[in-house]
Amino acid sequence: MRPLNRPMITLSIMLATIMQTLDSTIANVALPHMQGSMSASQDQITWVLTAYIVAAAIATPLTGWLCDRFGQKQVFLVSVAGFTLASALCGVANSLAAIVAARLLQGVFGAALVPLSQVVLMDINPPEKQGSAMAVWGMGVMVGPILGPTLGGWLTDSYSWRWVFFINIPVGGLALYGIWRYIRAVPGARRMDFDMFGFASLSLAIGALQMLLDRGQQNDWYSSTETWIESLVLFMAFTYFVAHTALTPAFKSFFDFRLLRNRNYVTGLLFIFIVGLVLYATRALTPTMLETLIGYPVATTGLVTAPAGLGTMIAMLIAGRMVGRTDVRVAVFVGFAVTAFSLWQMSRYSLDLSAADIIWPGIIQGIGVGLVFVPLSAATFATLDPSMRAQGTAIYSLIRNIGSSIGISLVQTMLVRNTVVVHAALTDRITYANPAWDNPAIAAIYDLKVPAGVAALDATITQQAAMIAYVDDFCLMLILTLLVMPLIFLLQPPRRGAAAAHAVME
Repeated sequence: MRPLNRPMITLSIMLATIMQTLDSTIANVALPHMQGSMSASQDQITWVLTAYIVAAAIATPLTGWLCDRFGQKQVFLVSVAGFTLASALCGVANSLAAIVAARLLQGVFGAALVPLSQVVLMDINPPEKQGSAMAVWGMGVMVGPILGPTLGGWLTDSYSWRWVFFINIPVGGLALYGIWRYIRAVPGARRMDFDMFGFASLSLAIGALQMLLDRGQQNDWYSSTETWIESLVLFMAFTYFVAHTALTPAFKSFFDFRLLRNRNYVTGLLFIFIVGLVLYATRALTPTMLETLIGYPVATTGLVTAPAGLGTMIAMLIAGRMVGRTDVRVAVFVGFAVTAFSLWQMSRYSLDLSAADIIWPGIIQGIGVGLVFVPLSAATFATLDPSMRAQGTAIYSLIRNIGSSIGISLVQTMLVRNTVVVHAALTDRITYANPAWDNPAIAAIYDLKVPAGVAALDATITQQAAMIAYVDDFCLMLILTLLVMPLIFLLQPPRRGAAAAHAVME
C-alpha cells in the first residue's frame, strides 16, 4: 500500500471546498446581468439563489448515510463530478427554467463537499495535527464566501456572467483527479438503514425554513399566505421529525440522537450558529451599504471588503498552531472579543466613511472569526466518535448555514423596518423653526414649495434613516456576540494527544 500523501489530499479536497463555498455568493453580483439575459423579473431571478440554498440545505443531512452506504471516496467523487457538470449546465443555460434546474443540481451535489472535506482532514491527520488541519479547512469555508462577490464582480465585468459558473470546470477537474488518485477507498460500513420518514420530514422542515427566510421579507412576512403556509409546514414537519427520531433506534434513524449527548458537540453547534449568523449577516450588510448609501461601484466595494478574508486566513494559521498548546476556550473567547470590538467599530459608522473605515474593521472581524473557527471546530469534534464524524460534520455545516440564513433575513428585515421608523421620526423633526432654514443655500436646495425641493429633502432623510438602520443592525450583531461569550466555558478542552473517540458511545 502506497504511503498517504497528505499534502495532495489536502489540496484536492480544499479545491472542492473552495469551489462550493465560492458558489454560495459568487453569483449574487451577476444577478442583474442574468436577469437581462433571461428576460426575467426581479422576483423570478432570485430563484437562481433560492434554488441553490434550498437544495443544498435539504441534501446536507444525507451526507452521513451516503458515506455509511457507499464510502467517503465514492461520495466525494460523485459530488465533485456532479457539481462540476451542474456548473457547466448553469453556464450554458439560455432560459430561467434551465438555470434554476442546474442550480438545484449544484445544491444537491455540492451539499456534501464541505462536511466531507472536514471528515477527510480529520481522518488523515493525528489528533495533535488536527488544529492545523481545521485551520486549512476553515480558510476554505470562510474565505470562499467573502471573496465570492469580488471574484464574481470581476468575472462578470471583464467577461460574462457565464464565467461565474465556467470557472468551476477546471477547478472541479483538478479536484476530481486528486481525490481519485490520492484518497484511499474504504467500503461503507452499511450500519445505517435509510430512514425515509425521517429524511422526508427533515427535508420538508429545512426546505420550508429556507423558503420562509429567503422570501419572507419580499412577501412582507405574515401578511402573506405563502409565509403562513411555510411556517405551518415547518412546524408540522419538524415536530414529526423530532417525535420520530426520539422513538427510533439510533442505527435505524436518519439522525443519530446520540450526537446530542455529547456536550462539546452541542455547545459547538450553538457557537457555529452564532458565527454563521454574525459573519454572514455582516457580510451581507456591508456591500449594500457601500453601494447604495456611500456610492461605491461594485469593483471598489469588492476591494475594500476583500481584506477581511486576509485577516481570517492569518488568524486561522495562528489558531491552528495554538490548538493543543493553549486552552481552546481562551482562544474562542479572545476571538469573540475581537469580533465584538470590530462590530463596535461598525456601530459607529456614519455617511462620512473612508476606505480605511471599512477595511480595518473588516480585517479585525476576520481575525476574530479566524480565532474562533479553528479551536471551535477542534473542540466540537474532540470527543466525538470517528464513526459519527460524517453525520456530525454534516449537521455542523447545516447549522452554520441555517444561522447565516436567519442572520441575513433578520438584518434585512430590521433594515427595512427601521428605515421606515427612523424616516418617520426624522420627518417629524423637520420644521421651519430649525435655524438651518436661514441658510440661503439649504433653503434653495430643499425648497418645499417645489416638487424638486421636496424630493431632495426626502432623499436626504431616507439616506440618513437608512444609515441609522444599518448602525442598528451592527449593534444587534454586537449584542448577540457579547451575550454568547459566557457560554464558552461549557466547552471541555480536548486532552492533549487524546484520541477523539469516546463520550458518545456510552
